[in-house]
Amino acid sequence: MTDPLHLRRATLEDVGAISDVYLRSRQTIAAYAPLMHSDEEVRQWIAEFLVPSGEVTVALDGDRIAGMSAMSRAYGVVWLDQLYVSPSSFGLGIGSRLLADVIDRALTVVQLYTFVQNTRARAFYERHGFEAIEYGDGKNNEEGCPDVLYRLPYRDACKR
Repeated sequence: MTDPLHLRRATLEDVGAISDVYLRSRQTIAAYAPLMHSDEEVRQWIAEFLVPSGEVTVALDGDRIAGMSAMSRAYGVVWLDQLYVSPSSFGLGIGSRLLADVIDRALTVVQLYTFVQNTRARAFYERHGFEAIEYGDGKNNEEGCPDVLYRLPYRDACKR
């Protein structure tokens, strides 16, 4: 039996599905954090900034986009800026596949922020070897929620 899940770079045709995954997932896992932008503003940001950045990957379960990741490079590290899975696909390994893809392409340290209150995400990243290196009080994010900076040290391919 073949695995129906595969990853590919996002295209502008994916904007609607990526937006839906982002909004549904965020509403499910981070309902405590106020979304500071309307759904339409989020969709516009995804269409005009996120997808055109070229660093967005989608996970397709068959023909359906079930998850997405976005990364950027700054200050000598790769930043995992977004990782969202459709709530109907939680627990299927999609997040792990997307994360592994980012790590494999990084070739350097990977860092990310998540909310302190997002215990599900924190456990997920810790299971994958990320370590909490700094806690914030929420003054540096638009939601005003305490956050935590995670870091995954660079792992040379020979050490994997």
